[in-house]
Formats: sequence, structure tokens, C-alpha cells
Amino acid sequence: MGPPAQPHEAAFQAVTAAFASLGRVCLALDVEYRMRHISPLLDDLLGAGAAEHYRGRPIVELLGCELFGVDGPFRAALAASERREGWRAWLPDGAGGRRPTSVTVAPLRNLGGACDREAVYLIVLRPADPEVGEPCGPARSTSLVVGSPAMERVQRLVESLDHSDVSVLIGGESGVGKGVVAQEIHARSRRRERPFVAVNCAALPDALLESELFGHVRGAFTGALRDRTGRFELADGGTLFLDEVGDLPLHVQAKLLRVIQERSFERVGDSRTITVNVRIIAATHRDLRREVEARRFREDLLYRLRVFPIEIPSLRQRREDVAPLARHLLARSAARTGRELRLSPEALRQLEGYRWPGNVRELENALEYAATVATGQTIQPEDLPSEVLAVAEPARSAHDATVEREGVRGSSRRRDPPAREELLAALQENRWHIADTSRALSVSRSTLWRWMRERRVTRAS
Repeated sequence: MGPPAQPHEAAFQAVTAAFASLGRVCLALDVEYRMRHISPLLDDLLGAGAAEHYRGRPIVELLGCELFGVDGPFRAALAASERREGWRAWLPDGAGGRRPTSVTVAPLRNLGGACDREAVYLIVLRPADPEVGEPCGPARSTSLVVGSPAMERVQRLVESLDHSDVSVLIGGESGVGKGVVAQEIHARSRRRERPFVAVNCAALPDALLESELFGHVRGAFTGALRDRTGRFELADGGTLFLDEVGDLPLHVQAKLLRVIQERSFERVGDSRTITVNVRIIAATHRDLRREVEARRFREDLLYRLRVFPIEIPSLRQRREDVAPLARHLLARSAARTGRELRLSPEALRQLEGYRWPGNVRELENALEYAATVATGQTIQPEDLPSEVLAVAEPARSAHDATVEREGVRGSSRRRDPPAREELLAALQENRWHIADTSRALSVSRSTLWRWMRERRVTRAS
């Protein structure tokens, strides 16, 4: 047997064991940001001997300079005695690769009651969710988020196009993800090594659309100071995605029809014919059959574009997709910002109860807002935009049902709505934990949410 552990080492071992039961790795740093204590669980992540190898070394050797460098955000936070939760970092895996991990840091004042004066900062590492990691696999791996039968059907349609070059017309409301489906079709096709070029037909004025698509030569019109290569030429051999194709003016529709039929065109102001090999994927939120009836869209062009139609349902028609989409969007945000966040069950219920008129695009914006507002690693309902809280009604729990049932049985137990100050005080006293606050006020959580919405009570109040 070796010598007995020092009191501070034994205390850290106790802390380490508690975190290890949750799959977390603990480290304690000294004032010079050297790793004074390291959980043996690090060996499970990085291989045998990793904990001993890193003990006494600067934390930057393990987690890099981006977070722990002299000007890094973690040093500034710890110097101000602040905590930072759920930031993303990379661990070396010993084979030249990197392993994604979630990092939480906090000032450390006591190890289980036995103070180690040289250990001043606590680091907690959690292996990141697989979807938060680096992109893996070739372009054929799907980027579609599928949780509902409706999106499973869309996925099957996309997969059926793997060996086809037919024109595809994607329909659906604005924000449902038509561009994502278009990119997925291209990524799975034989053209995946060639360019994917996108044009938003609704974002450009009519006078510029023809030049944007087909290019122009110098002097073709006022302001044409040099030759310009159009999107068709840029997409040669690959895929051209025409988003909001229903907004094309009729004269451009005629030229587009010719390109599809003959695979050739002339730049604006030029007589030279250019031949291209381009696959067309178009998308629109409009009903193009009605546009044809109104003589705003060419019927022959519609048939050329709509060889293989795919309709994407709105998000309110596929509520099962909200949760996987939210997790996917948070993972993508983590890859961009380095901060890994999760949704509390209550926040997820709020998201699932909202109708999402802006579809996936609105969901992404709501999560970006919540990620900015949230102070911890978990997004709470009060971190969500007010319009989501104002409309959505979270699902009732067993506690909610019991409280409401008992409230109906006895009017003496029914609570009148408290004043805003009383409600705010109750939330603050219970650290904004909705379940605890609802119990303290003897109301259901749905009632508590309604009171908060009516009185415009948020964590920022």
C-alpha cells in the first residue's frame, strides 16, 4: 500500500468520484493555471497514463490557448470570480485527432471541507454529444433532421434521386428548409464534387437578374465596366439552385426555359453562345399552378422544372421535428461559438407548443436569442423570446394536474393571481426554478407561466 493521501488530495478524490458517476472529469488549477489535481477518469478519455502525464502542466497543453490563453475568456472570467458553463473545446486523442468536449470552469475555494490553498480553480469536462463534434463522413452523409413521418418521406424522395439528374422543384412555406434539401440532393448526387451555386431570385431587382444568371460583357449596359461570369457558367458541371423561382420575371423565364431545353445561352450584350451542363433545382413558396393561371409564370417552364416535385410541410405540421431540430441547431451554434448549450424539459415544451409561423428559420432565430440571454449551460423557458412564451402552453405534468384538480375541489385552496412584485419575489426566492415556484404558490406550472406572461415577468425583470 502507498502512503495515505493528503487531506486535500482525499477531498479532491471525493469530489472526483461524485463527478465521475456523472461521466465528468475534474481538474483543479493553481494560480498559474497549472493542473494540480486531475481525475483518473481522464485516462478513460485519452488513454492510460494521461492523468499522470498532464499533472503539473499548464492547462493550455490540454485544452489549448483559445480559451485559456493570456487573453482567453476563461482567464478573464476566473479572475473576476465568475463561472462559465458549457463551452466547447478539443482534447487531443493521442492519435493526432481531436475529441470534442464541454468545459465548465469556476473559482474553487474549498475541496470538500479540506482547503488546498494552491488549488484555486475547478475545471469540469464532459464528452460532447456526437452531433456537436467535427463533421464526419463524405458528402453523402445526410444533413436532414428527421423526426416525423412527413420528413421521413422527404428523406426517401431525396435518396431516390441519388443516381438521377432530373430537375427538382421543392415547394413549401418560407423558412421550412428548402435550401437544405437542395444542398442534400446535390451532396448525394454524382455532381457532388462540382459546384453548388445558389441564386435567390426574389432578392435581386429584375434589371439585374438576367445579368446575374447569364452574365454580361463590358458595355452591355450602363455600369457594365467589365465582363461578368453568370451563375450558370459558375455552376457548369454542378448544380444551380434557383430559390424563389416563382419571382422570376417573364422575360427571364423565357431565357431560362431555353437553357434547360438546349443547355446554351448568350451573355447579356454578347452574340457568342455558351454551352453548359447544369442540373437545375428550383424552390418556391408560391403555388406555381395559380401563378400560371394568373399568367405570371410560364406553363412550359413549370413542367420543365417540376419533373420531380418535393413538398416540405410546415413545422407546425410536424411537431415531432421540433426537438431534434432544436438540438441540431444548438449543436451547429456550438460549433460556431464554442459554447455548448442544452434545453431544459420546460423550455423544450415551450418550443413544441409554439406554432412557428416562420418555421425552421424562426426556430433558429429563437435559439440564437436564447443562447445570447442564457447565463448557464441550460436554456430555461425565461430565456426564450417573448412571442414564444406568449403563445405556447407547456404540457401539463402530474403535479400540474394534481394542483388544478385540488383547486377545483376546494375553492379555499384556489389562489388568486398574485401581484407582479409577489410573483417576482417568489421566482427569485426559488432561483427561477419553475417547478419549485409553482409548488410554493400552490398553482400548476401552466398557471405560473400564464401569470408570468400576463405580467411580463422575465429573468431580466
